[in-house]
Amino acid sequence: MKIGVLFVCLGNICRSPMAEAVFRHMVKERGLEQYFVIDSAGLSGWHAGSPPHEGTRRKLQEMKIDADGIAARQIRPDDLEQFDYILVMDRENLHGISRLSQKLGQHRAQIHLLMEFAPDVGVKEVPDPYYNGRFSEVYDLVYAGCQGLLETLIQKHGLTTSKTQKDKID
Repeated sequence: MKIGVLFVCLGNICRSPMAEAVFRHMVKERGLEQYFVIDSAGLSGWHAGSPPHEGTRRKLQEMKIDADGIAARQIRPDDLEQFDYILVMDRENLHGISRLSQKLGQHRAQIHLLMEFAPDVGVKEVPDPYYNGRFSEVYDLVYAGCQGLLETLIQKHGLTTSKTQKDKID
């Protein structure tokens, strides 16, 4: 069974699609695609069907990370059963997911702030660049969080790469 990873932010056009694209890229570079189902969603449905924000797309293109096919969607109650890990960007997102979680009762997903996986960065939340335009700063935080998450999941689930090349992520 594949490991389901869902990234969540408020509107699913800035942070969570960036995290989805970055994590997919890391997983692909490590030859671990066969182990994962990766997606993103927003607490709100305001932007449902929209591509990522221009600032997110621009930063991902600059970093040569593919975001094709990513479209905003609202989180659904069944996501808490379909995914093993739900990674939220800030405490507001955590509160929203926690309310949904309480309504459902017991579910499969473990819910975490993404930055829990990058404790050395010293930041607990990924700020929303929709309001401040700091897409490069957000990228750096998302990258660090995704890198820590991937290393944690590799160890926790005993994953082995299907590629023989030297790991590109240090």
